Amino acid sequence: MADARILVVYYSRTGTTRKVAKSLAAALHCDSEEVVETSSRSGMFGYLRSVIDARRQVPSRIAAGASDPSLYDLIVIGTPVWAWSLSSPVRAYLLANKPRLPAVAFFCTLGGAGSDQAFGQMQEVVGKRPVGCLSITARDVASEKYAPQLVTFVETLQRTLAEDRSTATSVA
Repeated sequence: MADARILVVYYSRTGTTRKVAKSLAAALHCDSEEVVETSSRSGMFGYLRSVIDARRQVPSRIAAGASDPSLYDLIVIGTPVWAWSLSSPVRAYLLANKPRLPAVAFFCTLGGAGSDQAFGQMQEVVGKRPVGCLSITARDVASEKYAPQLVTFVETLQRTLAEDRSTATSVA
């Protein structure tokens, strides 16, 4: 695992997903990159546009990322859940980078429901199963009660990467 290259990619409209992504990147000792939209989603109209775009599965316009995902062993992708759906900026990232994605893992932040639907949409877009999934409520993020879930997720990712490296070494 020490030489595994991991990238945490995330979008955050309110800062909740960003907080989890930063904690995750610190725990994994890896790079992180925020998906940046070319237009703002702030305020009430931004919120409404977010819900409508997510339900219609419309990808948004995003700025080009600085990191090439094909240079990593694992991409951990984080999204807020909007109306039981994958956020439009993360949908755009996945569509733009699908051919360059190695192994993937998913995490989301949500008000209370919709993680299964969002993870299903993410899997459908990338065309591969994630090595792990983590959903954390905004309430747990705000109260700093998500650390145990994060630790379990990190351990799962580390174990999976170690098993993959062991299998690759024994095959070679």
